[in-house]
Amino acid sequence: MARLIQFLLSPPSRLVRLMAGEKRIAVTAVPAADGHIHVPVWEEQDGRRLTGIWAILDHLENTCPDPSLLPEDADERAEALRLLDWAMTVFHDEVTRRIVFEKATPAQTGSTSRRPPNMDTIRAGRTALRAELPQLGTLAETRGCLAGRQLSLADLALGAHLSALDYYGEIPWTEFPPLTEWYYRLKSRPSFRSLLADRVPGQPPVPHYAELDF
Repeated sequence: MARLIQFLLSPPSRLVRLMAGEKRIAVTAVPAADGHIHVPVWEEQDGRRLTGIWAILDHLENTCPDPSLLPEDADERAEALRLLDWAMTVFHDEVTRRIVFEKATPAQTGSTSRRPPNMDTIRAGRTALRAELPQLGTLAETRGCLAGRQLSLADLALGAHLSALDYYGEIPWTEFPPLTEWYYRLKSRPSFRSLLADRVPGQPPVPHYAELDF
């Protein structure tokens, strides 16, 4: 069985878990050591070791192509990759890092900060989050999935972020019905079960976190 070295609430680690679940790859997730910054790490049974989100995504998509998580259509594929990149860079820095990385312990995110949460940073993240949610809901409503009708890495990447944010109840679902419907469908997939079972010691999730019916 493959092994994933991860930080529980870090979106790159969560994305790898979702991708493995969609491809029905058995993997054992183990926590990274404190201070380990090169995470996630994927270890195959034969000793091969892939470090970093981009190397792991490429490895899994090419070695386990069924089901593909990138559309065959060139335009949809480009859009899926654009949204994947945006989620793991812009959204990560402007939203998730400002909220989840402030609230969670370094052991859950890989953050090097040891200071108390900064509420100004969290408020800035919440403002950025609210600015993005309407457009994301529109994409999901008009296309079915974010990049098109096919579930892709774009959906899993955003789901990795939103699940971490939702752990702390940071998403006002009732204000964004189209996005809520999309997330309901996503979190109902078998690949999401391990994420919904996540529990941080001393920081339980909000009550609706693991519920499929909001």
